[in-house]
Amino acid sequence: MRSIDVAVLGATGLAGQKFIELLADHPYFKVKELAASEKSKGKRFGEVNRGILAETGDYLDDVKVKGVLDKFESKVVFSALPSDIAQLVEWRLAKEGKTVISKASTNRMDKRVPLMIPEINADHLKLLDKQRKSIKGGLVCDPNCTTIIMCLSLKPLFDEFAVKRIFATSMQALSGAGHPGLASVEALGNVIPYIHDEEEKLVEETPKIFGKIENGKIENKHIDIFGSCNRVPVLNGHTISVYVEFAENVDVDNVKDLMSNFPGLEGLPSAPKKPIIVSQELNRPQPRLDGNGMAVTVGRLRAGLDKKSIAYTVVGDNLVRGAAGAGILDGELLFSRGYI
Repeated sequence: MRSIDVAVLGATGLAGQKFIELLADHPYFKVKELAASEKSKGKRFGEVNRGILAETGDYLDDVKVKGVLDKFESKVVFSALPSDIAQLVEWRLAKEGKTVISKASTNRMDKRVPLMIPEINADHLKLLDKQRKSIKGGLVCDPNCTTIIMCLSLKPLFDEFAVKRIFATSMQALSGAGHPGLASVEALGNVIPYIHDEEEKLVEETPKIFGKIENGKIENKHIDIFGSCNRVPVLNGHTISVYVEFAENVDVDNVKDLMSNFPGLEGLPSAPKKPIIVSQELNRPQPRLDGNGMAVTVGRLRAGLDKKSIAYTVVGDNLVRGAAGAGILDGELLFSRGYI
């Protein structure tokens, strides 16, 4: 199989570096172009690569870094750009014929753009068909990292029950703030009970992800969600305490079975066979032990205040499942369905 040339934008950031790590020796994609800020433009990647929280190796060290406004030859672009820069770049590249898979928040709520979690809403790729009636390429977005982790754990519940309300409290790792992120004097030995726009993303993105395509556009699912997002002194791995209320009585053991047996996507290299791992240990999941890879880990699954509610804790890797790995899985889905 001939691999497809891809570009990584935002290559020197944490998500960009994780893209580079995960794309090494990928069966579908070969990284040919890298782009970053103006201070890195024209330099060898080996000169500007910090290698923080990613094993980038040296396979791209001699690639000359481009600016984000430069021309790209690659057919597929993985964007890990800051939102303000993504606003200038992503649609332009799509109109030039590139398929852009973006981690930026800028275009997530655009009605033209699928907001992808492949195990949940692969059918939303139909929006690309509509995009390509007016432009050569296309744009696909990933949700916020916390949203991805929470929604993946919720999917079996939405499939089986009528969900009424969700209350979610996140404990988000420092790596979620990027690099350099928070100053150590702010973060260490501390909890910061507010992260700009994170609660809004959790509340706004989830209904779109679980929505249905009707008349060529996504009709958001009605979901009552209340979110509280906190930054905690954990290096990597987001933890979310989730409380779900249902319209009917729910058996906890049944919920455990539904989550444990939730199937992965077959035939995609990055898709976990078991997207949800259910832990039986009382003190799990923990980001240090469970917050890695493409699966999420659910634990402390128990009844809520009545028979129509449950509570649980879910942990996921914010740089892999919540960022680069999610984007690559999107790309694999597009490849498998002939979009690229």
